[in-house]
Amino acid sequence: MTDAGLRHGRASLALSFGVQGVAFALLVTRIPALQDQYGISDGLLPVFLAAVPILAGAGSVLTEKVVARVRPGVVLRWAQPLVLLALLGVGAGRELWHIAVALGVFGLAVGALDASMNMMGVSLQRAYGRSIMLGFHAAYSLGGIAGASLAWVGARWDLSLFVSYLPVVAVLLPAVLVGSRWYTEGRSPEKAGGPPAAGGSVPFKLLLPLCLVMCFAYIGDSTVSNWSAKYLQDVLGSSEQMSTLPYNVYMVTTLLGRAVGDLGVRRFGAVAVVRGGSLLAAGGFAVVAVAPGAWVGMLGFTMLGLGLCVIVPQTFAAAGRMFPGNSDVAVARLNIFNYVGFLVGSPLVGVLGDAWSYRGAMLVPMVLVLATLVYARSFAPEPARYGGGHERPHTADVG
Repeated sequence: MTDAGLRHGRASLALSFGVQGVAFALLVTRIPALQDQYGISDGLLPVFLAAVPILAGAGSVLTEKVVARVRPGVVLRWAQPLVLLALLGVGAGRELWHIAVALGVFGLAVGALDASMNMMGVSLQRAYGRSIMLGFHAAYSLGGIAGASLAWVGARWDLSLFVSYLPVVAVLLPAVLVGSRWYTEGRSPEKAGGPPAAGGSVPFKLLLPLCLVMCFAYIGDSTVSNWSAKYLQDVLGSSEQMSTLPYNVYMVTTLLGRAVGDLGVRRFGAVAVVRGGSLLAAGGFAVVAVAPGAWVGMLGFTMLGLGLCVIVPQTFAAAGRMFPGNSDVAVARLNIFNYVGFLVGSPLVGVLGDAWSYRGAMLVPMVLVLATLVYARSFAPEPARYGGGHERPHTADVG
């Protein structure tokens, strides 16, 4: 594998992460418009919203089986166009069964897409011999910001969903099809110091700590995504305009944290970065819980973005290091807990907020994020640690 091939593979995969961020943001930020277009009641809406991560989990399981026969790049090459077309289908329909089918396809394809992208990211990181996973997820965050901005334009000009989605899909679909020509994967080493696994299996007991960390991180993420605006307005007394800012701030700080996070991993090691991110995120939840006013609450959400952003990419990377000869399977199984956390987070805070208080509810994701400290050693199974002073010999060292 040449240095140029690795660089092209890295750029094309970053493009895929970015496009996925755009597509997902365009869907979730236009939920009120979806309700209006399809006449979905408030009672029925959670069913549709829950179906997407459930089907995405099924798509991740299916991908684990498929990559035993074909490479993850093949799955990604077909899954990403399917996600974009399903997004267009969501905007084009009028009947409830239309959106049910479109969201069903979107969910299954997103699961396959997330799993295959991260499989390839782990593989490329192995080929580089140094941390690059946070950079891919930074591209996703950048795409999310772009998608949310495009959704704002569509809402501002009162455009239909189909009119909003069509030009985006028309640009991004050819781009990812062309970019897929350069998908590249590093070779899985036959022996790289991972734990023994009979028959090339991935024992769930060994993967469980990372699964829990993934779940806890997404519980924290979904808390910000679903409750930050309501919390700022109803609990901290902000204006309606200001209540829209926390999620935007969270996304921007997520991008910034991931953009520089790989440097931190190379300098200090993955364990130190994950521990620091966990402490910062827990501190953010604590600040939000005790904030006397909206501006202090904003500070808490800023801390959350900078802290949580490093955990998920490093969890995928740790699975690749833990099972270097079978990383595709490990990543597919770990990816399921992304959706578990997303499903649990929003209703958990809502139930606790109604039964107790929303300030108290913020302490629960804080404790869960702190639990990551218990499992921090799982991010550097000896001897496979990346970063300055921790690097193992690498296949290639390219830009």
